[in-house]
Amino acid sequence: MEQLKVDFNKVIGSLKLSEKSINSRKENFNQFVENGFPNKRAEDWKFSDLNQIISSNIENLRFHTDFKISEIDETSFIDEFAHNKIIFLNGVISKVDFSNEDDTKVLITRDLNQNENSKEVNSLVSLNNALIASYIRVTVKENYSMNEPLIIYNITTKELKSTAINLKTDIVLEKNSSLKLIDLFDDSSENNFINIVQNFDIAQDAILKNYKIDHKKNSNIKYSYNNINLEKNSISENFIFSTGSKFIKNEINCNLNDEYSSAFINGIINLTNSQHHEIKTNINHLAENTKSYQLIKSVLNENAKGIYQGKIYVDSKAQKTNGYQLSKALLLNENTEFDGKPELEIYADDVKCSHGATSGNLDEDAIFYLMSRGLSNQQSKELLINGFLLDAVEKITDIEIKDLIKNMIGITE
Repeated sequence: MEQLKVDFNKVIGSLKLSEKSINSRKENFNQFVENGFPNKRAEDWKFSDLNQIISSNIENLRFHTDFKISEIDETSFIDEFAHNKIIFLNGVISKVDFSNEDDTKVLITRDLNQNENSKEVNSLVSLNNALIASYIRVTVKENYSMNEPLIIYNITTKELKSTAINLKTDIVLEKNSSLKLIDLFDDSSENNFINIVQNFDIAQDAILKNYKIDHKKNSNIKYSYNNINLEKNSISENFIFSTGSKFIKNEINCNLNDEYSSAFINGIINLTNSQHHEIKTNINHLAENTKSYQLIKSVLNENAKGIYQGKIYVDSKAQKTNGYQLSKALLLNENTEFDGKPELEIYADDVKCSHGATSGNLDEDAIFYLMSRGLSNQQSKELLINGFLLDAVEKITDIEIKDLIKNMIGITE
């Protein structure tokens, strides 16, 4: 905590902040100091003791760095299709490129004083609000559909060690606008804590397609919090590909605030070598005729631990709600662990809601059948695993991004 206080003062001193912003940051800082990193005493963290995970894997964690690097390794970039770019390099915005778009229709704000801190959610969001040094807000104007996807590259280099990075992005979609967004992690660094907060305001008739990709093996510890607000007849499609980090918790809080809004959350957890990943979702149906769909597939091997906590909340006003949630896990050996916590909290009586969770091993009869058709034991297992994961990948509605993720997983058809 002493290091944290010193680093907080360094962050405040290095930024041009208004008195209002400084006071807000101090309030959030005190909230984090009071609560600290979450542990198993918190219900939402009963399967993932972050305080223990950080103390066991990172020595002398720093909360401020003035390390800068001038060149970007462009081999990190996706070259399968044209796209816009926001590049965070070791926690600093190094490039913003919207050259594919009409610059009168996409507005960019980087002023930290215009950042509106999230309401108190948990200690990690408070930490982010207190310490963010790089912030960006993207506003897509009314009736404009982005020509190309936006990729936010979260790149870390091997020079970064034992450091906490706090990143924040706000996305505003005005009426009848649309955006395809990929959050891509590319880590060459080891043993850092990366804390990300994203807020999405999706106006009437707007469409967000958001894909989170953590695919490169590394020893970093990550937390990602997304808050999504949906208005009338708007759509949020989310996909999580979680396979790279030592630990990551992806948390999505989605508020369906007006009628005919829809939220879709699909994802894959694919782990080996003592990795520990969690997906947590809260879908809040707050108006009539809203819809949500969730499908999470997990494949766990070699001491890996996967968790899915999913809650569907239906307000008393939210009649005609349709909510669906399903989690399936494959455990490839006896040393793996999967924890599931599906929840329904319903206060309306005219609804259609369901949840389910299954876990098990590969079907030995199916393996035997494939081997009888000429495949090896390993090929048979890989084919069955790919078929298991493909069900979630097929929910992706954008063909280019679907093919990109299939290639990363190694799925062939």
